[in-house]
Amino acid sequence: MSSMTKIGDAEFEAEVIKSDRLTLIDFGAIWCSPCKKLHPIMEELAEEYGERIKVFEVDVGETPQIAMRFGITSVPQLMFVKDGIVRESVVGLLPKSKIQKKIDGYLS
Repeated sequence: MSSMTKIGDAEFEAEVIKSDRLTLIDFGAIWCSPCKKLHPIMEELAEEYGERIKVFEVDVGETPQIAMRFGITSVPQLMFVKDGIVRESVVGLLPKSKIQKKIDGYLS
């Protein structure tokens, strides 16, 4: 069983860029209503996919350096990273089924 965890600058390189697994990053902010709706979906996905993927949360207010590094200007924004490369970035609140379809595409 896995869960979504917050990530900061110190562990970003090792946990995301150098990861051998698909990593999904949820960029959001505490003041963002759609982010609050996406958060439980991301938690469910982290648990359902377990050790097959990594799921992290980045609060753009608490960790602006990571957001700036990847040009995050709108939240919520999901970023799919595989083999150290950003494969896709999606802005907005997506339904769980669409996120699952994207994850499954990267895992197959």
